[in-house]
Amino acid sequence: MENITVKDHSVSGEEFQLVFDEALEMYKTEPQPSLETLASYYESEDYISHTDAKRNLFEKIYHWVRSYMLSKKMSIVDTHTKSDAKKVLDIGCGTGDFLAMAKKYKWEIAGIEPDAQARKIATEKTGIEIHTNDWLSEIADDSFDAVTMWHVLEHVPDLSAQIQTLKRIIKPNGSIFIAVPNFKSHDATHYKELWAAYDVPRHLWHFSQKSIKSLFGKENMKVVKILPMKFDAYYVSLLSEKHKTGKMNPIKGFYRGFVSNFKAISSSEYSSLIYVIKNN
Repeated sequence: MENITVKDHSVSGEEFQLVFDEALEMYKTEPQPSLETLASYYESEDYISHTDAKRNLFEKIYHWVRSYMLSKKMSIVDTHTKSDAKKVLDIGCGTGDFLAMAKKYKWEIAGIEPDAQARKIATEKTGIEIHTNDWLSEIADDSFDAVTMWHVLEHVPDLSAQIQTLKRIIKPNGSIFIAVPNFKSHDATHYKELWAAYDVPRHLWHFSQKSIKSLFGKENMKVVKILPMKFDAYYVSLLSEKHKTGKMNPIKGFYRGFVSNFKAISSSEYSSLIYVIKNN
């Protein structure tokens, strides 16, 4: 596959290259920002996963869908976690909504969030200390029954180190839950370089099903289930329409989301996918 030139529509207006790795079947954003400059690319009021803002219809829809999906995610985690202890770590927990839901379900919760504003909101919601990324190295081996990363793995600078850490901190019979965009979906191939889920340079990696299986397979872990996130096709298509024309076109956006989900019935290539991963 050819490399793709993609613009940062949210913050900087800069252009980046998506360089295809044929062996892993994934794209890498290049150049990748340094750790010192990466945070500046998140400094936007439009980065709504770091706020609880409901300033307009789009943000209200986003938060409604997020609330609906919380119970779905919780059900998935519950179903694929066999332990009675039920101890969960949410990496990149944002404003803490998933952790607050898990607490209601009587899980013992822990969270990591690099953004200070989101971390403060999450602490207030959950009543626990939300940690920075540095805490990962302090976690003891075999600590958690479940580790979740909801649309976070694509943001992680060192993929192999992150996956090795996940392997280390999950209990032998525990489960890891990874949600990421899928560049092989219909909405991705339709919008091409305007596909909003490329979201450069915040998204450093762009995954296919093969790449997730390969990356975790290297650490002797196995994808045991792949589940669709059907709402993402609509959300991403709406944003992609804005990249395309400068304004959100709800009719075209929802139509494209519908088509993407319809085509995925036979291909299984939904706009975003949840991977359930266990030790081999």
